[in-house]
Amino acid sequence: MASSLENLETQLELFIENVRQIKIIVSDFQPQGQNVLNQKIQALVTGLQEVDKLRSQVQEFTVPLEVFDYIDNGRNPHLYTKDCLDKALMKNEQVKGKIDSYRRFKSHLLVELNSGKSLRGAFLQNHLILIHDLNNVRKPQTWPIIRGTCYKSR
Repeated sequence: MASSLENLETQLELFIENVRQIKIIVSDFQPQGQNVLNQKIQALVTGLQEVDKLRSQVQEFTVPLEVFDYIDNGRNPHLYTKDCLDKALMKNEQVKGKIDSYRRFKSHLLVELNSGKSLRGAFLQNHLILIHDLNNVRKPQTWPIIRGTCYKSR
């Protein structure tokens, strides 16, 4: 599968290079350059046909629509990966904080019950502690920069 992706990438790079060269030719067009322009346009058409042939080999890949939003806004698509990982790490920290809060709640509740308090009184007192803990779940200060891809399918 990697070879079909590499072929597609190569064809797209050639296509982009042809478009760049056509732009240069057209921006300073001179009649003697007509043959070169025709050749470049023909190469462009051939390149699009090659991309169309490779399309069927890479159809199982899905790209989140947000990646296209990043590209449309002039941002690097790898920033989507970083943002995706940042969100996952932040959610992980929040869940860890909640787990810690519930563990403290459990231990406080057991201590109160073992000390002879009524179940209702111990629960209410520790419930307030739990609510306070959950409202102050630890939030990460900084994240490491992680490079890679994080494309989730829809």
